[in-house]
Amino acid sequence: MQLPDLMQDPRAQAAVQAALREDIGDGDATTLALVDPTVRAQGAILARAACRVAGVNVATAVLRAVDPSIRCVTLVPDGQDVPAGGEILRMEGLAAGILTAERTALNFMQRMCGTATVTARFVEAVRGFPTCILDTRKTTPGLRVFEKYSVLCGGGVNHRFGLYDRVLIKDNHRRLWHDGDPNRLDLAVAAARQRFPALAVEVEVENLIELRSALLGRPEWVLLDNMSCEEMRACVALAYGISKTEASGGITLARVREVAATGVDAISVGGLTHSAPAVDLSLEWTAV
Repeated sequence: MQLPDLMQDPRAQAAVQAALREDIGDGDATTLALVDPTVRAQGAILARAACRVAGVNVATAVLRAVDPSIRCVTLVPDGQDVPAGGEILRMEGLAAGILTAERTALNFMQRMCGTATVTARFVEAVRGFPTCILDTRKTTPGLRVFEKYSVLCGGGVNHRFGLYDRVLIKDNHRRLWHDGDPNRLDLAVAAARQRFPALAVEVEVENLIELRSALLGRPEWVLLDNMSCEEMRACVALAYGISKTEASGGITLARVREVAATGVDAISVGGLTHSAPAVDLSLEWTAV
């Protein structure tokens, strides 16, 4: 898919500036004390482990925010794989600026590559099925725009970005709707549509009774929460032609293909963003 231009997003721009202020403060004391401000250098960001690349544009933005004269050349773009030892990004410019930007650039990239790499593994695991892999709102506060972009780099699909762009009626909402009556979910869908007619409506269900009730309201999506594969197959058959189905809860890499085989349209995985390990990256000097 065509990746969006992440660094055109004001939220990403603001986060980069905040990260640099956090790290630099009143100045990079070590570099100011020891590095001749006129010395030039060339460097490259390397992958110490094979991974799916995400965040090259962010690292470039960090470097140029510190010193706009730094020249960057992307060798492996976002959304592509790089082998262990492979160069991802080369830079050339004043050594002081590169040193000052180094850690912030790597911090963004190593976490973004981690999320993209985990996502790519889930996407590969369901290859052959029409099921898409979705992210969730289980993200690092303030960094959601980067983490959801990284999911796209891994071949996944973004679920709602926040509470404002889709109605998702979950278990706690249901408990507060008509005293939790499982036979009134269609009325909850109708109420949501009346208040927010432009938004898609999704209803979380835990069994066939709740599903039948929700389907009377014809929501765009139903979320099948923590169901067995047998239960999911029955729900998929019942929802066919009425609502799209999303599986969620307890989805692991070992189980995801079996879940996809039930026929669900999508599988959401919180671990893409809340548990992905960072990829080991380094910035190494090269000959000038």
